[in-house]
Amino acid sequence: MKLHCMIVDDEPMARKGLQEYCAEVDFLDPVTVCDSPVKAITLLQTQAVQLLFLDIQMPRINGLDLLRSLPQPPLVIFTTAYPEYALQGFELNVIDYLLKPVAFERFMKAVSKARSYYELLQRPATAEEAPSYFFIKCDNGLERICFNDILYAEALQNYVVLHTVQRRYVTYLTFKAVEDYLPEQQFLRVHKSYIVALSKIERIIGNDIMIGAQNIPVSRHLKDGVMERILKDKYLKR
Repeated sequence: MKLHCMIVDDEPMARKGLQEYCAEVDFLDPVTVCDSPVKAITLLQTQAVQLLFLDIQMPRINGLDLLRSLPQPPLVIFTTAYPEYALQGFELNVIDYLLKPVAFERFMKAVSKARSYYELLQRPATAEEAPSYFFIKCDNGLERICFNDILYAEALQNYVVLHTVQRRYVTYLTFKAVEDYLPEQQFLRVHKSYIVALSKIERIIGNDIMIGAQNIPVSRHLKDGVMERILKDKYLKR
């Protein structure tokens, strides 16, 4: 990924030095050069610029005011001989603040930071990763339960039993609370007293689902919906 750069500086030697530095860096694209902030404002409206090297002390408009005037500024690195503007620069969220004369090593550090930040901005937004476990109160402590370990949940009077591949956990929760919390993509209520992990179903015999050696009944009024959910796109038939 390359960054197209623009240099805005009224000093010819400063512009030349930055151009030479940019030419040595493979992830920096050909440079647009401006000797006037007024010209830069016009060019920034018509050109795609990802990284702006901006002087501060310039005639008519200084670099700080130029940056404030941009509705959607690119990434900015200030290049200036005046250290007293550093705080104002960072309040404007610039990537870095380079003091002239700029050493190449310091230049590389700044542009590498700019590239990393630009790549971060270009990453597609992703949904927050769903949790893979939760905790329940059980046996006077808190037990961690992994969703992938649950075989089925069973309602017994005023508590719930979670059957997992390791052991069973008895917890004083309502069955409705457990049903609402378990991810519906992974779990299905098949009976007023049973919720099963879809991936753990091994056999279906009549009105029973088998998970390991356990027979779990399917309610008559739920059977059609249960069978459709379990077999959807997974039933190979002639």
